Amino acid sequence: MRERISATDVARNLSEVLNRVRYKGDSFLIVRNGEEAGLLSPVSEGRPKTLRELVRVVRELGSPDDRFASDLEAIRRGSPSLPEGPWPSS
Repeated sequence: MRERISATDVARNLSEVLNRVRYKGDSFLIVRNGEEAGLLSPVSEGRPKTLRELVRVVRELGSPDDRFASDLEAIRRGSPSLPEGPWPSS
């Protein structure tokens, strides 16, 4: 669960806040002038994964079911279109 904390309190207690993030796994939602300004949370634990490990995980997951493509198309249709940019696309 994220704890709300003011930017002032973070500045005054930075060492304590960082220790809680690092050693207890706490997360903080930093609020500045009444608005959410940022999130302070632990980085993912463990070592980075290798490509070999990624391939193994993907193989273990197997193929998506028959509805996967139609689900993606439904998401695409429900998403707003991006405005045209000032530069032509290649």
